[in-house]
Amino acid sequence: MKRSLIALALLASLPFAASAAEGVSYNFVEGGYVATDTDAGDADGFGLSGSVAVHPNVHLFGAYSNQELDGTNFDFDQWRVGVGYNHQIAPKADLVARVAYEKFDAGSGLDFDGYSTEVGVRGALAPSFEGWAMAGYEDYEQADGEFYGRLGAQVKFARNWGVSGDVKFVDGDTQWFVGPRFTW
Repeated sequence: MKRSLIALALLASLPFAASAAEGVSYNFVEGGYVATDTDAGDADGFGLSGSVAVHPNVHLFGAYSNQELDGTNFDFDQWRVGVGYNHQIAPKADLVARVAYEKFDAGSGLDFDGYSTEVGVRGALAPSFEGWAMAGYEDYEQADGEFYGRLGAQVKFARNWGVSGDVKFVDGDTQWFVGPRFTW
């Protein structure tokens, strides 16, 4: 009887026992240049982000950016914190689902809270090249929710170092990031 219960428990936990795909790490920190291109004006600045795996299939992530509108002294901060789930779907590819709390703060009463959720794939396309594609939805208070798409890649120069880039397309606007990444 005990063996049957142990076997049943192991069988039930099998879907949760998978780990990240080969060549993909959810432990990293990166910083670099960020920019937003819109019809209303362009902005640029700096950003920091990171992720840490707390379980083979679960990671926590966060990001912060500060940008200034071109030709003005008006700047704004954006940040997000969330949790993600990754499930290996091929030897070098993961299905990734994430949910996050979002914050937009431009001062002077322009302060919005929101959330986002996204799903996509992330994989090691070559020993020194990783890529991802995500589809998501974000919704801020006092604003209509919007769907978005994100594409990104990382070129690895050493075991722990690389350069990553990410582009987000949302309702005619383009947000992008490029900078060095340290992975462990």
